[in-house]
Amino acid sequence: MKKSLILILTALLLVLAGCGQSASTSSNTSGSASDASGAAAPEEKKSTEMTTIKVASLPAPMDAILLLVKPLLVEDGINLEIVEMSDNIQPNDALANKEVDANFFQHVPYAEAYNEARGSKIVPIQPVYNALYAGYSSKHKSIEELPDGAIVVIPNDPPNIAHSLLLLEQNDLIELKEGAGIKAGLQDITSNPKNLEFKEVDLLTLNRMMDDADLVTMYPAYAKPLGLSAKKDALIVEKDMEAFAITLMAREDNKNDPALLKLAERMRGPEVVKFLEEEYTDTYPAF
Repeated sequence: MKKSLILILTALLLVLAGCGQSASTSSNTSGSASDASGAAAPEEKKSTEMTTIKVASLPAPMDAILLLVKPLLVEDGINLEIVEMSDNIQPNDALANKEVDANFFQHVPYAEAYNEARGSKIVPIQPVYNALYAGYSSKHKSIEELPDGAIVVIPNDPPNIAHSLLLLEQNDLIELKEGAGIKAGLQDITSNPKNLEFKEVDLLTLNRMMDDADLVTMYPAYAKPLGLSAKKDALIVEKDMEAFAITLMAREDNKNDPALLKLAERMRGPEVVKFLEEEYTDTYPAF
């Protein structure tokens, strides 16, 4: 009788122990599932917010360079919005009025002249490329063929008037007053042996004047649409005038903006160097 009772009690204890273990396992499993689904701290989501910067520009190669670096800036969390303008006044007006964050179309002397005239504070961030300024003709095959009294078409803004006169002086067509430099004007011509006659027009209309002049001075951006190259077709070409490098500009109040500094970094990168060397051979990097 005692043996039977002992066996029954032992069996009962085993059953209860098994149930307890099962409940504990179930509870642990349930707890683990809860931790995996809800109780565990959620992973932080990576921010996908982009910083947008607006840059005013003119047609190629300026806008082409911006388009080149645009996808690279996405990797830096920056959305580049390119605002293409139709003349060479609008980009500075837009920048001065804070309608854009930067512009890319001009050299430092041009920006300085604008500042003096408008009381603005446009400043350089990054020189990007030098463009071979040159004189072209559809009437003459060499500079020696220029007749007495030849008509020379030049831009009508003071910095590019100076650029044109320096180009002519470098090629022995005129002489300028000593020290005139990048501020030179027509009044600074001290010698003009061919009696050149100067006609000033808007920078963006220079390439339309080829049939009306003996010589037209212009940048590669305006010569290329005519199929002209400074190295192959120009009668005269400038020699190392790096003061006129085409430069990324901002304002004094935002020149240290991190997004603009990253843009400047991308614009002096190897992709831009390769583009200039392969696509715009009348230019060379200014960095």
